[in-house]
Amino acid sequence: MGDTKTHTLPSHQVTAQLQPESVWRVVVLNDPVNLMSYVVMIFKKVLGFDETTARRHMLEVHEQGRSVVWSGLREKAEAYTFTLQQWHLSAILESDGAV
Repeated sequence: MGDTKTHTLPSHQVTAQLQPESVWRVVVLNDPVNLMSYVVMIFKKVLGFDETTARRHMLEVHEQGRSVVWSGLREKAEAYTFTLQQWHLSAILESDGAV
């Protein structure tokens, strides 16, 4: 005769809760090196801004010392930050702090 043991599953269920990914910001800081026209050109080239948007962010950098030029998932934010740095802009990555 065969073994007639029954197997039961645990009475509790394990659920995985996915944390929403936090938002990361690409921030361009003011620097004394780059010309305003150069910054506008880079914003248009790298971020795809139109002339008006690029100028608005450039003036924000110039007058307030910083401008958030993009926000979203970390991987894309890191890529934008790196690219802006390669064009010699002072760009940093900031988290919104939500984890």
